[in-house]
Amino acid sequence: MDSLTQIIVNINSILWGPWCLIPVLVGAGIFFSIKLRFVQIRQFSRALKHVFGGLSFNGEKAGSHGMTSFQSLATAIAAQVGTGNLAGVATAMAMGGPGAIFWMWLAAFFGMATIFSEAVLAQLYRSKDEQGHITGGPAYYITYGLGSKPMAAIFSVLIIVALGFIGNMVQANSISTAFSSAFGVPTSASGLFIILLAGFIFIGGIKRIAGFAEKMVPIMALVYVLGAIYIMCLYGTHIFPTLKSIFVGAFDPSAATGGVIGASVKEAIRYGVARGLFSNEAGMGSTPHAHAIARVKHPVEQGLAAVVGLFIDTFIVLTATALVILVTGSLDGTTTGIELTQSAFVKGMGPAGAGFVALCLFFAAFTTIIGWYFFAVQNVKFIFGYKFINIFSVIVLCFLMTGSLLKVNLVWELADMFNGLMVIPNIIAVIGLYKLVSRALADYEGKFIKHEKPLFGPSERLTGRMAKINTAHRKKVADYRKRTKDQ
Repeated sequence: MDSLTQIIVNINSILWGPWCLIPVLVGAGIFFSIKLRFVQIRQFSRALKHVFGGLSFNGEKAGSHGMTSFQSLATAIAAQVGTGNLAGVATAMAMGGPGAIFWMWLAAFFGMATIFSEAVLAQLYRSKDEQGHITGGPAYYITYGLGSKPMAAIFSVLIIVALGFIGNMVQANSISTAFSSAFGVPTSASGLFIILLAGFIFIGGIKRIAGFAEKMVPIMALVYVLGAIYIMCLYGTHIFPTLKSIFVGAFDPSAATGGVIGASVKEAIRYGVARGLFSNEAGMGSTPHAHAIARVKHPVEQGLAAVVGLFIDTFIVLTATALVILVTGSLDGTTTGIELTQSAFVKGMGPAGAGFVALCLFFAAFTTIIGWYFFAVQNVKFIFGYKFINIFSVIVLCFLMTGSLLKVNLVWELADMFNGLMVIPNIIAVIGLYKLVSRALADYEGKFIKHEKPLFGPSERLTGRMAKINTAHRKKVADYRKRTKDQ
């Protein structure tokens, strides 16, 4: 097992090295930020108003016609706020020092523009499956936007493995580890409980998934953040030195930790961006599956919702974990993962801290399991159709049980590798279709928010290489507008 782990580590050192995915993802975020004139700043207040203006924890039931915008966002956040926020950030700092948090923030800021673009494209290219249900995601905008069904199939296979199998193993692994540490619960017992509860929700389909997400995600995030704020208030005098260590550690990890961690700037960047991606999923191609089925009046509205989702994930929940670890002085270079987070909360809350983290992690990781299952199912339908969904569900449950029993290092490294691989076809498509995103945003700002009739539609013609988009593309956009009018 150790030799296999080392092989995966070597692959990831290249994949997540300074010449591969890190510059690609950060570069894509910078590219979209410039092309969209920093939409994540200009339209942030409007994004908040869209998400929270008509907030309801008991919205209209989801079905074949899709979900409400908030349900879609909650499902996306359910996938984003998981072990990456509680365990992943701890691993990142253990390996890269406090400076890893700075690189997480930077990647997330630019990633807002990327995830905005993904959500808009998901809305434009959403379709109906064989049973008449609204569906969508990168496989659809790769197929109908770039006209490359083989690349769409590759993406679908990668996301099925990355999220449905390997990614969900990470979630189950962290839950079982946390409950074993906090309550002495055998990992096999935790695994059995996870698969029974997950199976119950899987059977309920989109209605049960949407209802679960819209109720549990806000409560989960609020309780966890309030617990973190309580500890930060107790250690109020340490907050300024903690923030200083983050910025110093981004460029000089040894100075920030006194050499305890032994990290380099390269490791701070690598683990910061890699764990940041695992947490916020910008550019990964996962959250567009939720945003595709949102019922909105303009595709840009769901793009703005996606921006809010990333902000909540990284700048609120993930940062809360990082600050608690640092203000309590728990970063000692020996503990990592969820055990490091638990150690920090025990220092702040006493013996109850380990149980608090274990329960919060359970809800965070379990909602991610549900979200990732939903994303993977969309791709199972895309490739194989409905007839394979039940088989896929059983396989996922087996992986959840297996993940509960494996060592954390191997599971995390596998997750990093498969997450990295699925980025490649998705980011090619999103960059290739950026003109469509730019024109959708211009239409939203120039017409829609001024209560004028939007001009964006099938008559829009792209220039240059993207002019090769075929009739299927224009039909998809026309169908989108027609369905929106009918809703």
